[in-house]
Amino acid sequence: MAKVKCWVESMRLRTLPVSTSGVVVACGYACAHESFRWVPAVLCLVFAVLAQIASNFANEYFDFKNGLDKKGRAGFRRGVTEGDISPDAMKKAVVLVLAAACAVGCGLIPFGGWKLIPVGALIAVFALAYSAGPYPLSRIGLGDVAVLVFFGLVPVCLTFYLQTGYVSADVVRGSIAIGLLGVNVLVVNNYRDVDDDRQAGKRTTVVRFGRPVAAWAYLLFGFVGVALTFDLWAARWWWGIVPAVYLCLHVGVWAKMRKRSGSALNPLLGATARNMLLYTFLLLGAAILG
Repeated sequence: MAKVKCWVESMRLRTLPVSTSGVVVACGYACAHESFRWVPAVLCLVFAVLAQIASNFANEYFDFKNGLDKKGRAGFRRGVTEGDISPDAMKKAVVLVLAAACAVGCGLIPFGGWKLIPVGALIAVFALAYSAGPYPLSRIGLGDVAVLVFFGLVPVCLTFYLQTGYVSADVVRGSIAIGLLGVNVLVVNNYRDVDDDRQAGKRTTVVRFGRPVAAWAYLLFGFVGVALTFDLWAARWWWGIVPAVYLCLHVGVWAKMRKRSGSALNPLLGATARNMLLYTFLLLGAAILG
């Protein structure tokens, strides 16, 4: 059981809303356009989860291999670094989970055609490129951009396209909104690890611009995300109360974030993912009922 717990921790389940939110929002938009289809929706959801788990495993493996992690780090326990999981086992897990994601992705070909193969290959490459290669995105300050694209634009637009055959402007705005909320999860993570990252030579945006700028960016991204989806809340005047609930929670986490450091930020990482998931389902409801 202890070994299973180590693997579950390495999956980083608290952050999985980052991958699932885009698919859920896309399904809401598909319902609004009267084009929802169960099979591609479920396949996209499973693919997104597997791709993120593979990326999380790869991040743990390559950070250990490159000497970027150390025992007793401020973040969540990492099995490879702590010796609970062998590097070879983690490497095999990356390949296995990524292969499973590709297999699921093949099930989407009947809905989107063979052109999905290069798209899926690109997603697989970037799942690894976040932590691996000569210029890992997480080390050169492009992790935030990667999250915006591959947890916002790509899952929302692709999932919607596979159900409808087109992509509309409102869906693109929604994809950027979800992407920004996903970036906030990474901001908290890097905000917590800023000292360790600086010592390890990782040039995250928090290392580059400092904690104060990162905290204000976190606050801004939440408000911009709501603004980008304003069309859904404008359908009925009293719906303005709904995003206000999210914004209150968002501001609350931001206020705590500015006062904490190190492992004390771990609960706020989960809270940020929770808030993202909450707003995702609020958007889903607004899209369906609107």
